[in-house]
Amino acid sequence: MGRLLYEAYSRGIAEEYVRRLLAELQGEEYGQTEPLKSQDPQSALIEPLSEREREVLQLMAKGLSNPVIASRLYLSLNTVKVHTRNIYGKLGVHSRTQAIAKARALAILPTI
Repeated sequence: MGRLLYEAYSRGIAEEYVRRLLAELQGEEYGQTEPLKSQDPQSALIEPLSEREREVLQLMAKGLSNPVIASRLYLSLNTVKVHTRNIYGKLGVHSRTQAIAKARALAILPTI
């Protein structure tokens, strides 16, 4: 359910309503009646980046290509592409430049 709501939100469908539903869903998952509040920079994301996605994002920010990232992290090129697609979806962006900019704005990556 959360994934479908996230998809609707990222496409701009009834954003305010979907945001409220996601907050309720998140509260139910943790046995709370109020939405979670956290100081974690990723808390602004509907679905946080995994540890590996953060590693891929950091290497993307250094300007490395997918084949180089795959080599550095001992992953297949296809796996790096899947991580990249997941990063874009979670950040609600469509390019590396947008992903890096949004990650910096959310304090997931350090600013230059």
